[in-house]
Amino acid sequence: MLWYIGRRLLQLIPVFFGATLLIYLMVFAIPGDPIAALFGDHPPAQGVIDQIRSDYNLDKPVLVQYILWIGGLFQGDFGTTFSGRPVIDEMAQAFPITARLAVLALLFEAVFGILVGLYSGLRKGKIFDNVSLVVSLLLISVPTFVIGFLLQYLLGVKWGIAPTTVAPEAPWGQLVVPAVVLASVSFANIIRLTRASVAENMGADFVRTATAKGLKRGRVVRVHILRNSLIPVVTYLGTDLGSLMVGAVVTEGVFNINGVGGTVFDAVAKGEGPTVVAFIAVMVIIFMFANLLVDLLYAVLDPRIRYAK
Repeated sequence: MLWYIGRRLLQLIPVFFGATLLIYLMVFAIPGDPIAALFGDHPPAQGVIDQIRSDYNLDKPVLVQYILWIGGLFQGDFGTTFSGRPVIDEMAQAFPITARLAVLALLFEAVFGILVGLYSGLRKGKIFDNVSLVVSLLLISVPTFVIGFLLQYLLGVKWGIAPTTVAPEAPWGQLVVPAVVLASVSFANIIRLTRASVAENMGADFVRTATAKGLKRGRVVRVHILRNSLIPVVTYLGTDLGSLMVGAVVTEGVFNINGVGGTVFDAVAKGEGPTVVAFIAVMVIIFMFANLLVDLLYAVLDPRIRYAK
């Protein structure tokens, strides 16, 4: 297992450099002058513009810019915004908020999605199964911002049991409703994924053998059906963690949350290239290690899987 972990970590190195290089080129190699756009219709003297370009290495070839940027990244320097604020300060403000939101959303979709999907799969064709399929299809079909505005109106405006917006410090309690909104589509997908996997495993030979041996129904479901059915679900959850953090732009906008999504959106609108590439580089790292964690969990969930040399 240690050999496999080491090999997977080595494989992450070219993935990281390739992804960050592509992102950097997409942000800084596109036509346009972000410095000129920064001042709008009232540009300063050309000498001032040239000095700013030099300070941000924008007067150098784009590949040289990337090498200088990646070198600073390994030294803990994530760059500086055009307003002069270190990007790491932006991260320190935005990432904890979005991380709390993503963790709550992941817990909601994992716990309730697996439970509903498991019971639906065990009761395939029954009323509960049919209702869960209809609800999951509805959640997949309705845009996230519609669900957000609906819960915001019902829970915040009409019934007054939850705040309509989140405070700047984003406490855990105020993030519950936004987390439910953020996780709604993934929750529906997990229900369907778990249901299909459970229904398939119920007819497997090892389940019939366990039942024939006289094992209790609960043990058969818990050890043999659920455990093997979680493999595709874990794959989905591992990749969804990064998606939740990146894709929270709409939810953060609806509930006025100052997280990663809103920060990156504002940076793109303002042409803040250093902020965009730094935030996305961190998201790439999160994605890579989430996938590594998923690979390692396979061996825990399915004893038939072995990572051999």
